[in-house]
Amino acid sequence: MMELRHLRYFLAVAEELNFTRAAERLGISQPPLTQQVKALEAELGVTLLDRSAYRIELTDAGRIFAAESARILGDARSAVQAARRAATGATGRVRVGFTDSASFNPLVTATLRSFRSDYPAVEVSLEEHPSTELIVSLREGRIDAAFVRPPLPTQRGLTLDLLEREPLVLAVPSSHPLVHRQEVDLGSLAAETFILYPRAVRPGLADTVVAACEAAGFTPKVAQYAPQLSSTINLVAASLGISIVPDSMRCLQAHAVAYLPLQGEPLHTLLGIAYRTEEGSAVVCNFIDTARRGSAGVRS
Repeated sequence: MMELRHLRYFLAVAEELNFTRAAERLGISQPPLTQQVKALEAELGVTLLDRSAYRIELTDAGRIFAAESARILGDARSAVQAARRAATGATGRVRVGFTDSASFNPLVTATLRSFRSDYPAVEVSLEEHPSTELIVSLREGRIDAAFVRPPLPTQRGLTLDLLEREPLVLAVPSSHPLVHRQEVDLGSLAAETFILYPRAVRPGLADTVVAACEAAGFTPKVAQYAPQLSSTINLVAASLGISIVPDSMRCLQAHAVAYLPLQGEPLHTLLGIAYRTEEGSAVVCNFIDTARRGSAGVRS
């Protein structure tokens, strides 16, 4: 039965047109090489080499077979290389989810940039949803990893690595009297109107803000709930209220919104990457490792 090694043997002879040199190139002795080529001709039922002259020559069939052999061996090498690249995660696809606030976080953008640089042949597809929806998509296999804002409901079979503890800041309209303050006491905001986010959509952020306000002695008066943090900033810019948002959001509406530090115990929101615990894809594991490398990590 013809094997790839038979093609390599014949191709060496076809390129050298000399059994001795071909045998040296292959690292075998000449008699077995001669026998293998004769056996190949017998199996094919055609003459590949013209041995009638002092110098061996390729027959018409031999020239065609040499060209096809070179193509087949090249394809085989390409297949091996492709398999090895896939096994190491150098090729393939990773589906990444992120919350709208995470898309502004420098760690997330740095992870995407580093991964693209390190694995240029990998296709990265991105989806933006609230953290609760991302967890469902992850569990159902529609995405492979997700940048989310904990805490989130415990999900069997999923792992969450905490990456960063991001400060929360006060966002007020640029015309607000507080814009001239160096920092703001949370307790002084009891009379203010807040724009917040539904707890069902963003439980981590919503709980953190409400709990901090209650610890300061008041329950925030909410005029509007915005499903997206970017929408929250737009509503603040429209002077419909104030809000408390991740520090990385300060790049939004900078001309219309002022971002101020809060006095006292710092408020933080967590950023993590969630993935399936038994994830076996090398390309997905490479993406998760890239996110971890970009983070000093935080303790839960």
